[in-house]
Amino acid sequence: MSKILMIVSAADHLVLADGSTHPTGFWAEEVAASHKVLLAAGAQVDFATPGAVRPTVDALSLDARGGVSETDAEEFRTYLDSIADQLSSPLPLAEVRLGDYDALYIPGGHAPMADLAHDADLGRLLNEAEAVGTTVAALCHGVAALLSATTPDGQFTFAGRAVTAFADEEERQGGLGENTPFFLESLLREHGAKVGTGAPWSNTVVVDGNLITGQNPQSSTATAEATLKALADH
Repeated sequence: MSKILMIVSAADHLVLADGSTHPTGFWAEEVAASHKVLLAAGAQVDFATPGAVRPTVDALSLDARGGVSETDAEEFRTYLDSIADQLSSPLPLAEVRLGDYDALYIPGGHAPMADLAHDADLGRLLNEAEAVGTTVAALCHGVAALLSATTPDGQFTFAGRAVTAFADEEERQGGLGENTPFFLESLLREHGAKVGTGAPWSNTVVVDGNLITGQNPQSSTATAEATLKALADH
């Protein structure tokens, strides 16, 4: 049985470019759909957050304001309720040992931009994973978490790697727009990643060795499936 650590942001707000505070959290579909696929394949999935803080679901990911139909929202709500006990008692990220897991999986929502993007404990885990080839999967704004990993000389650990992420055009169309603290696609490119994005809101997954990235919520299931394939092929 594969053991997968799902690393979820503990942030419940994000400071925007204009200094205002925007309520946020993890994106429901990205946790629910991913977890469902991984669990159905027989994987053990543990949760971890910075400080073992119970993660907050982004309210926008459960209603029409986030482009989510009521039918889908109800499905995600029901699934999250079914794993509420696990979500409410995550492991503290600082105490996680990489050797206990076969893969790291990082869902999005805007929240990772507030904490995971510069979390030292996550940076340590990602550097360890990169050193030994452990599978790392990140989805949508969860790809911002990769920015926490730097080399001893201060360079981005994943520079030169092929990735996708929530596209700048998607941020403008259905995200925070110009008020976003940073455009993730552009920032990853500035740090030296080879960023490729599909059409806005398309199911797009990029696999580069042990690194798997999904573009948006629509890519949740495919990102989880790619993670399982990587574990099976490893």
